[in-house]
Amino acid sequence: MARLFSPRPPPSEDLFYETYYSLSQQYPLLLLLLVIVLCALLALLAVAQATGRELASDPGFLTMVLCALGGFSLLLGLASREQRLQRWTRPLSGLVWAALLALGHGLLFTGGVVSPWDQVSFFLFVIFTTYAMLPFGMRDATFAGLASSLSHLLVLGLYLGPQLDSRPALLQQLAANAVLFLCGNVAGAYHKALMERALRATFREALSSLHSRRRLDTEKKHQEHLLLSILPAYLAREMKAEIMARLQAGQGSRPESTNNFHSLYVKRHQGVSVLYADIVGFTRLASECSPKELVLMLNELFGKFDQIAKEHECMRIKILGDCYYCVSGLPLSLPDHAINCVRMGLDMCRAIRKLRAATGVDINMRVGVHSGSVLCGVIGLQKWQYDVWSHDVTLANHMEAGGVPGRVHITGATLDLLAGAYAVEDVVMEHRDPYLRDLGEPTYLVIDPRVKAQSEPGVAHPNSTATGLVSSMPEIESLGPSVHAAEEGTQDSEGHGENGEGFLILTVNPHIPQAEEDEKGTAGGLLSSLEGPKLRPSLLMTRYLESWGAAKPFAHLSHVESPVSTSTPLPEKALASFSPQWSLDRSRTPRGVDDELDTGDAKFFQVIEQLNSQKQWKQSKDFNPLTLYFREKEMEKEYRLSALPAFKYYAACTFLVFISNFIIQMLVTNRPPALAITYSITFLLFLLLLFVCFSEHLTRCVMKGPKMLHWLPALSGLVATRPGLRVALGAATILLIFVMAITSLFFLPAASNCPFQAPNVSSMAFNLSWEIPGSLPLISIPYSMHCCVLGFLSCSLFLHMSFELKLLLLLLWLVASCCLFLHSHAWLSDCLVALLYPDPLNSRPGVLKEPKLMGAISFFIFFFTLLVLARQNEYYCRLDFLWKKKLRQEQEETETMENLTRLLLENVLPAHVAPQFIGQNRRNEDLYHQSYECVCVLFASVPDFKEFYSESNINHEGLECLRLLNEIIADFDELLSKPKFSGVEKIKTIGSTYMAATGLNATSGQDTQQDAERSCSHLGTMVEFAVALGSKLDVINKHSFNNFRLRVGLNHGPVVAGVIGAQKPQYDIWGNTVNVASRMESTGVLGKIQVTEETARALQSLGYTCYSRGVIKVKGKGQLCTYFLNTDLTRAGLPSATVG
Repeated sequence: MARLFSPRPPPSEDLFYETYYSLSQQYPLLLLLLVIVLCALLALLAVAQATGRELASDPGFLTMVLCALGGFSLLLGLASREQRLQRWTRPLSGLVWAALLALGHGLLFTGGVVSPWDQVSFFLFVIFTTYAMLPFGMRDATFAGLASSLSHLLVLGLYLGPQLDSRPALLQQLAANAVLFLCGNVAGAYHKALMERALRATFREALSSLHSRRRLDTEKKHQEHLLLSILPAYLAREMKAEIMARLQAGQGSRPESTNNFHSLYVKRHQGVSVLYADIVGFTRLASECSPKELVLMLNELFGKFDQIAKEHECMRIKILGDCYYCVSGLPLSLPDHAINCVRMGLDMCRAIRKLRAATGVDINMRVGVHSGSVLCGVIGLQKWQYDVWSHDVTLANHMEAGGVPGRVHITGATLDLLAGAYAVEDVVMEHRDPYLRDLGEPTYLVIDPRVKAQSEPGVAHPNSTATGLVSSMPEIESLGPSVHAAEEGTQDSEGHGENGEGFLILTVNPHIPQAEEDEKGTAGGLLSSLEGPKLRPSLLMTRYLESWGAAKPFAHLSHVESPVSTSTPLPEKALASFSPQWSLDRSRTPRGVDDELDTGDAKFFQVIEQLNSQKQWKQSKDFNPLTLYFREKEMEKEYRLSALPAFKYYAACTFLVFISNFIIQMLVTNRPPALAITYSITFLLFLLLLFVCFSEHLTRCVMKGPKMLHWLPALSGLVATRPGLRVALGAATILLIFVMAITSLFFLPAASNCPFQAPNVSSMAFNLSWEIPGSLPLISIPYSMHCCVLGFLSCSLFLHMSFELKLLLLLLWLVASCCLFLHSHAWLSDCLVALLYPDPLNSRPGVLKEPKLMGAISFFIFFFTLLVLARQNEYYCRLDFLWKKKLRQEQEETETMENLTRLLLENVLPAHVAPQFIGQNRRNEDLYHQSYECVCVLFASVPDFKEFYSESNINHEGLECLRLLNEIIADFDELLSKPKFSGVEKIKTIGSTYMAATGLNATSGQDTQQDAERSCSHLGTMVEFAVALGSKLDVINKHSFNNFRLRVGLNHGPVVAGVIGAQKPQYDIWGNTVNVASRMESTGVLGKIQVTEETARALQSLGYTCYSRGVIKVKGKGQLCTYFLNTDLTRAGLPSATVG
């Protein structure tokens, strides 16, 4: 008992469930139980007054009822102050149980003669509600239920034992009471076990739904960040809708369209400024770097540029090798876009000067800016990169190529928009880029007011300076619409090529120039901190760049995912600070460790509140508050048609009630043969029902028997899955229990023939048997009422039976029972009273001592109690169904979102790289970098597109030309989905040039010659891919009436791969292999695949045929002997290549 009343906290792992079980389910039932008891006490006084009894004549009964009213009212008042006394819920429940027990014993000894059947129904009520309505654990409830049963049996046994001569069949009646109490305990324990199981399942599903919802929110944030890391917000919304449509239509497919074109996400914007910036001298430095140093160096450099862009409210477009380019004025027009770009360029040059001063490394920044109009958006189906196209973009690229290291080179259009904000210098015409010289327009160098001595004006020698990084965008022929395009030969020998590697920025608002800093002092301090043992320039520069602290790629994904931990099942802060006494009212919620609940904890309390059974009476978007029907008709239909595997257990427990009724009837009657036969027939019916329900467990036995019986195991499934059959069997079972509870009444006379009510008749002759001649003993009358109460309980055992059906059955049985015991067979109760109270002066027993009134009051108490429980069960059955459905929907949506996130990430990164940055295996604490010994790099361009592109009103200023380019790139991308090209990784597109590589998913660092030869076997896949690209282009030519031809360059060898850029993370590859592959394309011939001598030998070893082109001059590489691949046959001796 001490443990029962101690406010022991529940185990930490069950804390949330204990809280939920106490607050949401048991606490309201405790209040309802107290209300029912108070109403029953008031009903006792009302019935006593209505039946003409003088309450003053029985002061003991009146005093006890009034004291009970006061005590239970006090308990109700204490229980209603739940926000202060919730921690004492269990002790309070113990007090309620003790008060009910005391009330029951008090009613035993007030109101009249004490009989063995006295207050059995009330104690049955106490036992059942202990399990069903008091917030006890199963162990405590079992103890309280058994204690209640034994107290009644012991008290009556001790009190009536000495009066055995005047109380015939006492032992049989006490045995019948024991059977009643045992059945009540079993039924209560069964109800509690099933209810707790259902509640725990509902609670777990609710928490799973909460975790799923949080996971879904995380995935949505991942998608948003991923999309915004690739695309502007306005474009991301449109493309996300298409991806969702593709996922719904089937992975990898695209939704049906009204035309044969792929979707084009390109718009025209006027009034923008384009900035190109190239790091001069970086190639020589990069050649000394390890893969990790190279990736770190690029990430830190461009991370710094991203910070500068953010300060000037600019948006970077792309990184191409060591070139960075941006646009100001997208997607919103800005009046100061030219000033923003110029400021951006000056700050970039200043950052590089500080770097050079601090490290002594000979690098510089070359910046070109032009203002005009652009087409901006995304083309292709894979590896989306937001890009810009127009003749103005091409001009901006050449402004960088023809610029001066350390200076910002601008056009006259940009100068006009500066409106005198900066002083400028003219550029000498003969020293400019050939494209600019042919254009004939004057260009200018901006004078940085923060720099005292500028380089000599007009000295623009692009071919005399060290050039860009050996990158994935080395040298690509000018493509009119491409922002990267430039005339061939405008770059230096190690440059990033005509296209350059550019950086594009979009500014949103003008920015005030930064305050002038002491550049020399800052650089000197940093340089002195790096002094010591002499370091090579690349390591010195890496050390310095690390001090800039640029963010790592996809760092925002780690930040987004951190609030949700899928490995932790419950919010830890809430678990640490939450206690059962907390109220569901958030306004009264105590503060936790951090004084505020985080979002996850807040959502948890929202779930707890949604599970609160009191919500069933409030307005809900899911339920009708009156009928509890789902508002959605389809959901209501699905709920009613749902399977119920637990029905067989309901039937089994009901069979226990039937057996209890049978034993009781056999104990208190003289066992007439007709009654035994009736029960025998009913017993067989119950066995048949149980066989049908449990037939699936007999499958092994049945299958060994005759084939004609093999259908029997399917009966159990039919009962579980057919709602109509299930309802019919359940209702029939309950009605059968009801009928058998009153069967004994049919063996009693229907007419009033009580010998004890006749005048001058002594009852002494009947005292030994208490029987009416030719009938059953009168003591069977109250026990028939108790059996009817068990019939009421049997209705509550069908937990998933609908509330309206339970209401109908309970109401039917209430009316039938009251008609029997208060009307047609009321004389039997009067006869028993006449036997017990032979003294005419004391012939009116108390209300609960008169069997018919006792039975009627018990029927009404159980009726309302079971209705409350039925409503509660109905609510939680529906809530359980609702949470399961929501969980399934959220899991499906989460799966869709995860697939979308995966598609988005794989659209930025190769499939084997993506897990490094997202998911449980995410390892983005360090920059991703990887070196490979043998990678085949392909550059495939459509040079004719340069002449095809034009900007006029007819083609919507070049938009229709880009639509055709989009079709070309999209058709190329579709080849990647073919299984045989699964090893081909698209790197990017630059204008009309397509870059791809194979061998990036292989293990790096192959040592043995055998492994090296095997590692280069993917060259054949790349050749077949190049041939397939040509075939795709032929199909497009046929449909568009064009004559485009493909120019392809291949090379293989070692490369470095990595991911750089925090704002727009980008996967790229670098190395001499990439640079030479680009040169193979730019110096190639239309319709041919040009390869180096080393690649030709490797392809010949794989069975391909190559023939020598001869020695040609390759810019930056001198004289090279190159080969053309014989594409008439994919392999020597094989038929012509076919494109699948």
